Amino acid sequence: MEAEKKAISLLSKLRNELQTDKPITPLVEKLADTDIWNQYLEHQQSLVSETDGKPRWFCSPWLFVECYAYRRIHEAVIQSPPIDDFDVFKESKQQTFFESQESIIGICTYLQELVKNIEDLDENHLKNEFFKLLQVSLWGNKCDLSMSAGNVSFQKTNIDSLEHFKPFILVNDMERLWSLLSNRKKTRGKDTVSRVDIVLDNSGFELVTDFILADFLLSSKLATEVHFYGKTIPWFVSDTTIHDFNWIIEQAKHSNHKWLSKCGVDWENYIKMGRWVYHGHFFWTLPHEFWAMSQVAPDLYAELQKAHLIFFKGDLNYRKLTGDRKWEFTIPFHQALNGFHPAPLCSIRTLKSEIQVGLQPGQSEQLTASDPDWLTTGKYGIFQFDGPL
Repeated sequence: MEAEKKAISLLSKLRNELQTDKPITPLVEKLADTDIWNQYLEHQQSLVSETDGKPRWFCSPWLFVECYAYRRIHEAVIQSPPIDDFDVFKESKQQTFFESQESIIGICTYLQELVKNIEDLDENHLKNEFFKLLQVSLWGNKCDLSMSAGNVSFQKTNIDSLEHFKPFILVNDMERLWSLLSNRKKTRGKDTVSRVDIVLDNSGFELVTDFILADFLLSSKLATEVHFYGKTIPWFVSDTTIHDFNWIIEQAKHSNHKWLSKCGVDWENYIKMGRWVYHGHFFWTLPHEFWAMSQVAPDLYAELQKAHLIFFKGDLNYRKLTGDRKWEFTIPFHQALNGFHPAPLCSIRTLKSEIQVGLQPGQSEQLTASDPDWLTTGKYGIFQFDGPL
């Protein structure tokens, strides 16, 4: 109880600082990322022109203060043992899983029916199924508890509704993804690795859709292994940690629905066999743009370079890929990445923030005329690829 009181007191202090536009203060609790955070804070200080020379909540870059807020929430909890490993967002993340059961059972059943006869599918049929499961993973990204103040909405993504959503895909590079993976499948030797990495976003329903896609990649032999990247601390309410990753698999495995349970058993086996690998790294919860990764976290950059394709899920990853800058809508994606090219990569996101690049001339104007809030509602999505033509 004393620990809870301490955590609440620290959170109240944080809320007061935020609401009254106080200066942003250095982190105090020593963790692996503390020094890097405080160096970044000093860098922000060097950019400030105000009289006291201190970055404040209302005038600092949004990406920086948003990340800082979640890092301070974590600091309040870790300063309060014995609750220092408590995930303040766990309950809402788990609720999204339970409230999405109907859709989860639907897509797991679809996958199991598909993989039973996957060896018999011709190339065109396999490609269509790949595209379907990519789209399920895309629209699974609609659920983001940091956008809904923690309110859980039912997930209605299912295979039958995909045609209805197709007009809302603003950049569609799925053909390039198929081309890359299918060509590699045709040309690789029997023992050659074909690795796809997925930088995860939300737990709950979205994580299940990512697992479904990863399972299909192995079952179809488009990949021989899939590596997942999650957060090392609770982050942006619904982001995936190692606990969420393992919890979803356990829940699936112990389900009383045979196909959901079969998925859970298969997913656990992929982990035991080393065909699914989970990586945590503190870089994902820093405020840095991804183009700083090779300097700030060279070990992580080197790990990503081992991939043949990287999927970056969701909005926060897109903001960090593009530096959260106010780019022109028609600027090429490759240019906005500003030198971040560890391997061929693809952003899979529904739009929830005011940034988008790589659109056709006139496309943004048309969207603004018909739907002024098109950038922020999660109604539109992209598969945006950067890699060899």
